[in-house]
Amino acid sequence: MANWLLPAPRRGRSARLLCQQLPAPAPELRACIIIPAKDEVANLPATLAALASQVDLQGRAFPQGSFEVIVLANNCTDKTAAVVRQQATRLPHLTLHVAELCLPAAKAHVGRARRLLMDEACNRLEHVRRPLGIIASTDADTCVAPTWLAAIQAEILAGADAVGGRILTKMSGPALQPLRRIQAADAAYRQLCARLEHQIDPIPADPWPRHHQHFGASLALTARAYRQVGGLPEVRFLEDEALCQALRRHDLRLRHSPAVQVLTSARRQGRVEVGLSWQLREWLHMARQQREPRVDNPVQLARCWQLRRQLRAYWQGQLGADADALLTRLNLPEGALQQQVRRAATFGALWEWVAAHSPALVLAPVPLSEALRALPRLIREGTIVPMNRSSSAFFQQVEPVGFVPLSAQVA
Repeated sequence: MANWLLPAPRRGRSARLLCQQLPAPAPELRACIIIPAKDEVANLPATLAALASQVDLQGRAFPQGSFEVIVLANNCTDKTAAVVRQQATRLPHLTLHVAELCLPAAKAHVGRARRLLMDEACNRLEHVRRPLGIIASTDADTCVAPTWLAAIQAEILAGADAVGGRILTKMSGPALQPLRRIQAADAAYRQLCARLEHQIDPIPADPWPRHHQHFGASLALTARAYRQVGGLPEVRFLEDEALCQALRRHDLRLRHSPAVQVLTSARRQGRVEVGLSWQLREWLHMARQQREPRVDNPVQLARCWQLRRQLRAYWQGQLGADADALLTRLNLPEGALQQQVRRAATFGALWEWVAAHSPALVLAPVPLSEALRALPRLIREGTIVPMNRSSSAFFQQVEPVGFVPLSAQVA
């Protein structure tokens, strides 16, 4: 048996019921697209039509059966499953399956639904012996780009273990203009942070240009990577973020690919307690109160990335005489850090421990507009902030401006 094929976890009742509702995977299966859905009658037709329109990077249709779509209609009060079956008839060239479950109240959340789907997708890819087969997640209110799957495949073939896609949001109407403004400013901040991080501590598997998103609306990984991290963490919300933390903990290669794109709804009443819909509600509330979001201080982030680069060199035995200075900067007991260095099987596990214990890595929030003023200068100067320089001193040297559009910030 191939060494990537680790023993699958025992299936619980819900997992068995899900599996029993699906046909066997086609021998030619190379990608399994999963969609958790709760009361999504209105959105699913467009979502499934976009998946039925997938083409490769040369514009050709995929071979029949090379990918499949599995929708889990969980705890629905509408005709979600019936709509999927109807679409399967209308889109005969799309390999489309649907299963229905009523999860217990304590388990009726997106983390459980997505975990069931991803586990099943992994099992199906293992069944046809494809360790590099792709488990691709999207959402029921999301339309993927025509080359979404092809772009994911290209990144996996280039060496990525997992791929986060760029998630754009449908937003129209004058009432949402303040929300659009905040969202654009936040996107500019995230993009600029990614660019600055690349300058200070570049990650070979995730080079610039890249973006900042790795969420359930567009998140894919290989069956081998999924099994290696032990599957999707089963939490009530932010399960996608928890999965990416597990990928980093195992030093797996997570690519934030600009070529992988989806368009999702801007609904403010979503299906999860904390997610995009919650964030949009929070931003809209702030806009109405004429408040702005607060974000991680980019000067402190720059220091964190500098320390991460130095810690990686220390872990690899390359830091030499600067090791004592690093220990001082991290403000950690020398014995405790050295014990963790010896114990850590991966750098990701070591960094996770250091980030949780080092006072030097605590971040203070600043107003979003303040962060946007600082970031272009940090990037332009190629700044690695001196460890003895305060962030307030840096911000005092930056001219005040308002929110800056994304297009103006990332050029």
